[in-house]
Amino acid sequence: MWRFHMPTEVFFGEGVVLGRGELLTKFGKKALIVTGRSSSKKNGSLDDVIGALEKFGIEYAVFDEVEENPSFNSVRKAVKEYRGIGFDFVVGIGGGSPLDFAKALAILLVEDVDVEDLYTENRRWRAVPVVAVPTTAGTGSEVTQLSVLTDDLGNKRGCQTVFPALAFLDPRYVYHLSEDLTLTTGVDALCHAVEGFLSKRATPPSDALALHAMKITFENLPKALRGVNEARRNMLIASNLAGMVISQTGTTIAHALGYPLTTEKSVRHGAATGMVLPFVIEVMKEENPEKVHKVNEIFGGNLLVFLESLGLYKIKVDVTEDEIARWAEKAMKAKHLAHTPGAFTAEKIAKIYKEALKT
Repeated sequence: MWRFHMPTEVFFGEGVVLGRGELLTKFGKKALIVTGRSSSKKNGSLDDVIGALEKFGIEYAVFDEVEENPSFNSVRKAVKEYRGIGFDFVVGIGGGSPLDFAKALAILLVEDVDVEDLYTENRRWRAVPVVAVPTTAGTGSEVTQLSVLTDDLGNKRGCQTVFPALAFLDPRYVYHLSEDLTLTTGVDALCHAVEGFLSKRATPPSDALALHAMKITFENLPKALRGVNEARRNMLIASNLAGMVISQTGTTIAHALGYPLTTEKSVRHGAATGMVLPFVIEVMKEENPEKVHKVNEIFGGNLLVFLESLGLYKIKVDVTEDEIARWAEKAMKAKHLAHTPGAFTAEKIAKIYKEALKT
C-alpha cells in the first residue's frame, strides 16, 4: 500500500509573483515576509512580493534576519517579535533556510509552544498558510512539509511542519546565482532525487518524479554552472520535482552524514551531502542493486565520476580520526537509517567519510 499527498499549488514562470499576485488575497489582509539578509533584495524577489502585496492592499512586515542553517534562537526571536500580532499568512522568500524557517514560524505564530516542541512526534499543529518563493534551484522546500533547523547544541534536525499552500517559481531569481551556489544547490536537488528514489519509502509516483529530476539534473547542471539560463531554469524544475519526492519519502542516511560537515566544517549543505552520497549508495547496493545501477546509468555510468566532473571534490575538509568516529556513532542513531537500504555500521560510515574526504 502507498499514498501520495502533495497539496501545494505551484505556479512557474517569469514574472509569476506579480502576474498571479491576486492569489495572495485568499489568505487574508496581513502578511509576514520571512527572508534572508540580502539575496532577495538583490535578485528582485522581495520587491516583487512587496509589489504584489501592495497592489492588492495587503499589509505586511518583513523579517530579514534568517541566516544560513537557521537556529532555534533565530526562530525564537521572530516568534517573540511577531506572535500575537495577527498575521494571516507567512511569505517565505529565499533558499531552503528562509523557507524552512517560514514553515516553522507559521505554526509558532498561533501555537503557544517553543520551537523545540515542533519535534514532538505525531502532533497536529495549527498554522497560518505559507506562500513560498524559492530563489535557489536546490532544496525543493517550497513543496515539502519539512523544516530543518539547528538546535541549541548546534545539531541540524528535521521536523514535520506544514506544506506551503502556494509556491511561486520564477526562474529569473536563479539566473544570477554564483557558480558556487549553483553547484551546491544543484547537488542538493540531485541528492533529494537520488535518495528519494533509493529510500525504502519510495512509491511509484515518487520514483517517476525522481527519475525525471535526475535526468534533468544530468543534462542541465553542467550547463547551469557555465551560466546558461535555460539550464538554470530547468534546474529549478528539477529541484521542485525532487522536493515533491522527499515530501513523500524523506531523505536517507546520506543527509545525516552531511550534517556535521555543515555545522562543524562550514561545508554548504548540498555539497556536504553530495560528497558522501556516491559512497553511501555503494552500501545501499547490498540491498537494492537494481536501483543503484539505474542511478549510475542515468548519471553517465557512474555518479561519483559525474560529481567529480562538476568540481565537487575540490572542496577540502580537514578532519581528524576522532571527529570521523564521533560522526559515525552519531549517524548510527539517526532516524534516516530506518528508511535507508543496506546494512550500515559505524565502521562502514567511518569508511564513507574517509573515502569522500580523501583522508
